Amino acid sequence: MHQKIFALDIDGTITENGGGRIHLDALEALRHMERLGHKVIFVSGRSSVEGYILSVFAGTTRMAVGENGGAITFGPSDHKLLGSKDDCIKAFEFIKSKIPQAREKHVFPRMTEVVLERTFDINMAKKIVEDNNLPVQLSDSQYAFHINSKGVNKARGFEEVMKMLSVSKDDVISIGDSETDVPLYKMAAFSIALGNSEESVKNQASMSVSGKAGDGVIQALEHVALRLSKV
Repeated sequence: MHQKIFALDIDGTITENGGGRIHLDALEALRHMERLGHKVIFVSGRSSVEGYILSVFAGTTRMAVGENGGAITFGPSDHKLLGSKDDCIKAFEFIKSKIPQAREKHVFPRMTEVVLERTFDINMAKKIVEDNNLPVQLSDSQYAFHINSKGVNKARGFEEVMKMLSVSKDDVISIGDSETDVPLYKMAAFSIALGNSEESVKNQASMSVSGKAGDGVIQALEHVALRLSKV
């Protein structure tokens, strides 16, 4: 069977959004894909270090894309950074001067982005960014709002992974649940949105499943296994 690379979101995909609890049966299903010779790589809005640590304990490929594509971690102290945290900090300070409700979220330290609580109208903040030509972009992972350097997203980060592994997008299958996963859907050969995704997100994927979070991952992998068996 030709090796596939699974690009997998974390929050809302193998965890419950907000709780951070890992769906253990979904994790076992992912390990099974590794045993079959495929690679599972976490691609998250969380820190790439968190994703890397999860991969170590999960028994998946020891590499992770974090910060919505801004950082790739492939060893305990090995990182590749694609964004400018300084630009994101300056943008946050400007946004906060216009929207006092905007505040940082207490998260694992970031190397390329600023993470905000979901306490304000993100569309208002996006307009501020656009009107003032700030070199950043905002996105909503459902877990938090993120300020990233312009042009940085999960697909951009995963392109670096593909170079490192010498694979093409024809080998990539992406699974996720939020708008931050949409760029990854578009660059993957096949993509699956989970049942907890908004309709606008489901419409961007190759297909969607009814199961939510970890249950949806298991359902998605069952579909992929069936699809691969026919190839």
